[in-house]
Amino acid sequence: MNKDEILAKSRKEKNDEGLREAQNKGRRIGTAAFACMVIVILIFDLIQGKDSYSVLAVFWVYIAAQSYPLYRFTKKSSYLMSTMLGIAAALAFLAAYIISVVM
Repeated sequence: MNKDEILAKSRKEKNDEGLREAQNKGRRIGTAAFACMVIVILIFDLIQGKDSYSVLAVFWVYIAAQSYPLYRFTKKSSYLMSTMLGIAAALAFLAAYIISVVM
């Protein structure tokens, strides 16, 4: 394959590495912003004397959802453990949230 054929094939696939890099950077920034917002809400709830079960449920399900593809790709047991513990924590905080609302 010569250079022109490779470029033509790349254009047909419509895989733009610049776009993928921008998406990945956006995800990293979004993750950092999400974590900062969770911390701010947790601190605010703590100061106000309110529970944060719903926020913690969302946080832990996010951790689990982010860890699972990493486990699938790397097969590292630490990612599997993060996934399983994240799911368990998310379900526990969800149950605590539901109980606090219903009771």
